[in-house]
Amino acid sequence: MAPRTDKQQSVFRSIDWWTVGIYLALLTFGWLSVCGASYTYGETDIFSLSTNSGKQILWIGTSVVLAAVLLLLDDRLYDRYAFVIYILLVVLLFATIFNPHSTKGSHSWLVLGPVKVQPAEFAKFATALAVAKFMGGYEFNIHRFRDFAIAAAIIFVPMLCIVGQRETGSALVYLAFFLMFYREGMTGSILFTGVALVVYFVVGIKYESVMLWLTPTSVGRFVVMLLVQIFTLGMTWMYCRDTAFVRRMSLAIAVVTPVALLVSHFLVPFDVVWVQAALCAVMIVSLLYQWVSRRLSQYLFIAAFAVGSIVFFNLADYVLNNVLQVHQRTRINVLLGLDEDLRGAGYNVHQSEIAIGSGGLRGKGFLNGTQTKLKFVPEQDTDFIFCTVGEEEGFIGSATVLLLFLALIIRLIRLSERQPFAFGRIYGYSVLSIFLFHLFINVGMVLGLTPVIGIPLPFFSYGGSSLWGFTLLLFIFLRIDASRNMIRQ
Repeated sequence: MAPRTDKQQSVFRSIDWWTVGIYLALLTFGWLSVCGASYTYGETDIFSLSTNSGKQILWIGTSVVLAAVLLLLDDRLYDRYAFVIYILLVVLLFATIFNPHSTKGSHSWLVLGPVKVQPAEFAKFATALAVAKFMGGYEFNIHRFRDFAIAAAIIFVPMLCIVGQRETGSALVYLAFFLMFYREGMTGSILFTGVALVVYFVVGIKYESVMLWLTPTSVGRFVVMLLVQIFTLGMTWMYCRDTAFVRRMSLAIAVVTPVALLVSHFLVPFDVVWVQAALCAVMIVSLLYQWVSRRLSQYLFIAAFAVGSIVFFNLADYVLNNVLQVHQRTRINVLLGLDEDLRGAGYNVHQSEIAIGSGGLRGKGFLNGTQTKLKFVPEQDTDFIFCTVGEEEGFIGSATVLLLFLALIIRLIRLSERQPFAFGRIYGYSVLSIFLFHLFINVGMVLGLTPVIGIPLPFFSYGGSSLWGFTLLLFIFLRIDASRNMIRQ
C-alpha cells in the first residue's frame, strides 16, 4: 500500500474540481431558491434556524463536511464493503415499513427526536455500490439470464421495500438503473419494451372512450393493437431479418383491417379490435412456428413481446381503476387531459405553471415572487422548488440552472468512461442515471409534462436526507475517480 501522505496528495491532485465547482454552484442556487420559496413578508432574518432557509444552511454545511470525509476515506472501502452497506440499508428500509410515524400517508420517514430521516434517499448509493460490485466481477455477463436476473433483483429488493412504505415516487427512481444496464450491454429491446408499454398505457387510456368512424371500436384500443402489430413486425425484421414473414403479415394487416372497418361502418357494427386480436394471434402462432422450425430464440422472444404487450394493455385499465390509489389515479387523469380539476389534483401543477410563466425573461427578482410568497404553490420548497427559480430568476435563471445540471451530466459521463475498472464505470453510470431521472421527472412535473410523483430536485429541494443522499452518490464516485491512476503495491 502506498504511504498515507502520498495517498492524500494524490486524492486532491486527481479529484475532478470541475465537478466539485458545479456541485457548489448548485448548492448556492439551491439555497437561494429555498430562501425564495420559504420566505414570507415581514421576516427579518433568513439565516435564523427557525426558518427553512436557515436550516438548509445547516444541511449544506454538514453536506460539505460529509463530502470532505468521503474524499479522505480509502476508495477500496466502497468496493470491499459494498454488499455490507447494501444489506444494512435494505434491513433499515424493511424495518421502516412498520414505522408508526406517518407523513402524508407515507411511512418512509424515521423520526429521531427533532430530526426526520428518509432511508430511501440513502438506499440509492447503497444499491449503486452493490450492483456495481456484482456486475464488476470478472465472470459477470449481462447476456446470461442468471447474471442479469441477480443484478435486477439487487435493484428491485429496495424498490419493493419502498413501495411497502407507500412511497411510490421514490421507488420509481430505481428504474433509472436500467439506463446503466443499457450502457453495460443490455439489449436495446428491453428499453424499447419499456417505452412501448408507456405508449400503450397513455394512448389506450387517453382515447379509450373515443369511438372510431361511427363504429363501436375504441380509438385507444384500435391504435394500441395496431402499434403492437407494427412493433412486433419491426422487431422481427430487425432481429431475424425475415423479410418474407414481415411482408406477408404486413399485407394481411393492410388488407383485413380496412375491410373490417368498412364492414363495421356500412354493414354490421362490431368491434374491429377483435379482428386485430385475431391477426395478432395468427402472428404469434406463426412466430412460434418459426421458432420451432428454425430453432432461433429471437422468434420466441418476439412472440413473448407481443403476448406481453396485449396482456399489459388489457390490464392497464384495471390497474388504473382498481390498483392505484385515488389521488394517483386522479393525477394520471389530469396529466392525460381527461380531467381538469384545477382546484384538486391539478392545482399544484397549474399554480407552478402560473409562477414560472409570470417570471418572464428576467424574473421578478430575489424574494419578490408573488406566487411563492403568497404560498399559492403547495410543496414549493421541496417537490416544486423549480417554480421558484422560474418566478424569481425568469427564463435566464431557469436556463442557467438547467445548463449547470447539463454540465454535471456531461462531467459524469466523461468521468465514468475514463474509469479503468468496471466497478467505477458501473457506479458512475448508476449515479448519472439517478441524477438524470430526478432532473427529468421533477422539472417535467413542475411544467406539467410528467406525472406528479413527489421526488426532489437534486441539491435544490429543502431537506437533509435528499441533500446528504445526493452528496453521498456524487462524492463516493469522485473518490473512486480520484484513485484511477494510483499504483497499488
